Amino acid sequence: MHAIEITGAARPSTILVGESIEKLGRYLPAGRVVVVTDGNVRQLYQDRFPPAAPVLSIGGGEASKTLETAKDLYETLLGLEVDRGTFILGVGGGIVCDVAGFVASTYMRGLRFGFVATTLLAQVDASVGGKNGVNLEGYKNLVGTFNQPEFVLCDMHLLQTLPEAEVVNGMAEIVKHALIADAGLFAFLEEHAAGALSLDPPVIERLVRDSVVIKSGVVGRDERETGERRKLNFGHTFGHALEKVSGLSHGEAVGVGMALAAALSVRRGRLAAAAHERVTRLLRSLRLPCAARADAGRVVDAVLKDKKRDADRIHFVMLEEIGRAVVEEVPIAELKAAAAFEDILQPTGRRGMP
Repeated sequence: MHAIEITGAARPSTILVGESIEKLGRYLPAGRVVVVTDGNVRQLYQDRFPPAAPVLSIGGGEASKTLETAKDLYETLLGLEVDRGTFILGVGGGIVCDVAGFVASTYMRGLRFGFVATTLLAQVDASVGGKNGVNLEGYKNLVGTFNQPEFVLCDMHLLQTLPEAEVVNGMAEIVKHALIADAGLFAFLEEHAAGALSLDPPVIERLVRDSVVIKSGVVGRDERETGERRKLNFGHTFGHALEKVSGLSHGEAVGVGMALAAALSVRRGRLAAAAHERVTRLLRSLRLPCAARADAGRVVDAVLKDKKRDADRIHFVMLEEIGRAVVEEVPIAELKAAAAFEDILQPTGRRGMP
């Protein structure tokens, strides 16, 4: 087991990579615990939840990541007569962790909370770093907080129940971490793509551990995303927009977003064409798309709602080489006119393409 620390402004956060859910009780404080989860996770793991803890279930998918869901949870907590001594435990994937963290951070102006991350996406990204939030009118994470969970428990055995599509979702974030900060991790992925997809234990534990080390280091240096943390948005500016307008999953949309960002990096003279080819080759080997069928105009319109926008510019993450990224302020007009759209975004409303 690897314990990785993040030093947050309000409290430290410990990411427990490789810890067993059977040892969850070691990390829970004395006192009352309320569990927030979804129906699938509840069915699989309720016997591992803290005894006598009330269990609140939310729906699955982005449709549940809303202020309406948060309101329902607030009202349930009110009915349970929860006080500031209560600990909120989110058990699930990225949606559960985002919503549980948001509700815990805002109810009674803040309750203590922690997570058991049950998906690869949650273990390597969504539950780590203290961003908690919900969507607004379909736009990703527009309402939220920066607030660290006390712990995130990442049990590799929980990943064995995931369908392949969920494994692929998480791979997109691992590729992102490698591209922005670790050329060695990228090379490891190139060599072990098959083992990664099959959740080979030593392969997947290294991928989760290295991803958490990368993200926790960035968050520790820039918790509130005023500089370096923006690099963690690589592939997400267009990825979030595609997720909204095309029906792609988060991982698929980020895969296309990374391909598009890498192409723009080449066009701006920052990234070598050979490096771009390595990026797209790895994405395909991990069954992530590099192109999508989506209307470029609708994608750009969604980008304009992105929280990284600053007036007529947007903070956009480019690659200088594999393992090194840079944040640039790119004019919105340039994104609208980007020739890369012709290569990556195809003019139809159907789902993504490889």
